[in-house]
Amino acid sequence: MARWAGWGAGPAGAGATGGPSRIFLGVALAGSAVVAGVLGAQGRWPAAGVAACAAGYFALRLFAGLGKGER
Repeated sequence: MARWAGWGAGPAGAGATGGPSRIFLGVALAGSAVVAGVLGAQGRWPAAGVAACAAGYFALRLFAGLGKGER
């Protein structure tokens, strides 16, 4: 492993246990969708767009298998 890799980059580092659970992804998806809706209702469109992108990311991780498999 390269010296510059830093903490969490090795085989026992971040993501070594298989990534986030489906429950966590579902909660994150629901939470970011609610935040996007609230921000949109307040007219804060840039922030609502970021939250909507987060909801899309969590939906892809949860339903489309994004991030699974070996590299």
